[in-house]
Amino acid sequence: MRTFFDELYENYHHDLFQFLIYMVKDRSLAEDLVQDVYVRVMKSYDSFNGKSSEKTWLFSIARHVAIDYFRKQKRKRNRFLEFFDWTEKGEQIKDQNKMPEEIAIQNDEIQQVYQALDKCTVDQRSVLIFRFIQGLSIMETAEILSWSESKVKTTQHRAMKALKTILDEMEEGRGNREEA
Repeated sequence: MRTFFDELYENYHHDLFQFLIYMVKDRSLAEDLVQDVYVRVMKSYDSFNGKSSEKTWLFSIARHVAIDYFRKQKRKRNRFLEFFDWTEKGEQIKDQNKMPEEIAIQNDEIQQVYQALDKCTVDQRSVLIFRFIQGLSIMETAEILSWSESKVKTTQHRAMKALKTILDEMEEGRGNREEA
């Protein structure tokens, strides 16, 4: 098992870490989630039957860890919001997490794409990251997500459409500010 784990770590650690950074937009949180992934890998090692590649199995675990984190945060946020008596309009609590240093130094257009990606659904974001940032095939993405290839294609199409709409809205908002 140690050899398997060492090989998995050596071959995929960078890609795994990068995927989680793109998902959560926080370097230290991504580091914590990577550790959670490896804990789950160790616990589920005996259940890996080789029907998929090691990489797709690992990324499937990573995606589930990220989704579990988002669900947990949403429950915490909802409990917090219920605790206070908000005004009629309701105060919005915005996530103030900074983007990772690697993204912050990118040019403005790339930053806009990452910000728009953050506004996509988790499924859309996952497909776009796997397909275009990680460079996985439709088949590999389908294996990781436990979806059919047609569902990956459909989600990718809808994600690209949503991303374009979000980017267009961001551009319109920027234009309105410049005119004022």
